[in-house]
Amino acid sequence: MITKLDINCDLGEFYGMYNEERDAAIMPYISSCNIACGFHSGDPIAISKTIQLAQKHDVAIGAHPSYPDLQGFGRRVMNLTVEELKACVLYQISALKGMTEALGSEMHHVKPHGALYNFATKDEETAVGVVKAVVQLKNDMILYAPEGSVLKEVAEDAGLIVKNEVFADRSYEDDLSLRSRKLDGAVLIDTELVINQLKGFLEGTVTTHEGLELPISADTLCLHSDTEGAAKLAKDIHDFLTDHGIEITAN
Repeated sequence: MITKLDINCDLGEFYGMYNEERDAAIMPYISSCNIACGFHSGDPIAISKTIQLAQKHDVAIGAHPSYPDLQGFGRRVMNLTVEELKACVLYQISALKGMTEALGSEMHHVKPHGALYNFATKDEETAVGVVKAVVQLKNDMILYAPEGSVLKEVAEDAGLIVKNEVFADRSYEDDLSLRSRKLDGAVLIDTELVINQLKGFLEGTVTTHEGLELPISADTLCLHSDTEGAAKLAKDIHDFLTDHGIEITAN
């Protein structure tokens, strides 16, 4: 059974003066955050507010780059060359890194968003485009990626530090990919289901949507901020880990 776990959440997915109460309600219960960089959501004001909120709660700050897909919230695969994708990712993580440092902190990690994340886990060219951008910015950066993925393999070959990511609020297929949001049962919103899945992660296993129990490694646990009841789920996860003596840390 693991003794420590990072809790991460995708945040800053709003614009300008939009009320960021949802993020503020989640932040006390997580140890790292992935901040939208403007290509699927977010803007300079949202980024600045989210960085400062993370600083207030001592939460590690990460970049959450995506395909340039505002209309589709970054959930559509785009046909980009390796160099085009590298430029898009480098632009986003450079902006987040620069703003974070200007506000007095350091960027801790990078986690691709949505379709970019999912496609990079299985497509080598996409993984290479992401990793090239990260390495060019910082050659020993931490990257969040699933165990056994192409993205993890490419990142480790390039010298990046990879944290194995699992998902609290998403169900898994038998190949350990995330179940498509277009299908029933893809998103877990019931606290009991989320905690049961978390228990498995702590023991090194996950039960797929079809009922197959498979081994899995967890360094960081993701909860999506747009999942129904995300703030309560964040508290429930935090309280469960704390009650069972699991250290919640991004380190």
